[in-house]
Amino acid sequence: MMRTLIVTAVEAEAAAVRAASPELEVYPVGVGIAAAAAGTATLLARGTYDRVISAGIAGGFVGRAEIGDVVIGTRTVSPELGAHSPDGFLPIETLGFGSSWFAAEALGVAGTFGEILCVQSVTGTAGGAGELAARYPDAVAEAMEGFGVATAAHLAGVRFGELRTISNLIGPRDTSAWRFGAALAALTTACKELT
Repeated sequence: MMRTLIVTAVEAEAAAVRAASPELEVYPVGVGIAAAAAGTATLLARGTYDRVISAGIAGGFVGRAEIGDVVIGTRTVSPELGAHSPDGFLPIETLGFGSSWFAAEALGVAGTFGEILCVQSVTGTAGGAGELAARYPDAVAEAMEGFGVATAAHLAGVRFGELRTISNLIGPRDTSAWRFGAALAALTTACKELT
């Protein structure tokens, strides 16, 4: 039987996953790429797992995902891994120092499939949202942990997947429009489908 480790950023997300089934093995590991990588690596070193899933809430790209939607990553992408230049951003692949993405598996959950960007700071302007949407036409959401979780999974030789539910749309920062409750409820429903 496949053993799956689920990691979230914060306890509220972990509680939403647990509400789907007490049999799901879920731990909050902290916010951001570094915390996600270190926390996931520690958990993978303590147990034997076949798969790790990065789960939680996210921002959705306008026109590609709506508040309350379930999105399943086809890849996690670090859009900030590279170098800025007068001619625009140069991804790390162009520099010859590695890859800015990891593939993710489908998970057997219904939803919108696409790339999930893993950012160090969430987008808070229309210009930033437009720039990311143009650079990544297949991106459906942005979050802050997937690339770190995938890095730890890759180094441990463990399969990786990412499951997010949308709490807000990416663009000008407007906390009055965020819907954490709807996104956490959707996360519980989606996790009931995990196979």
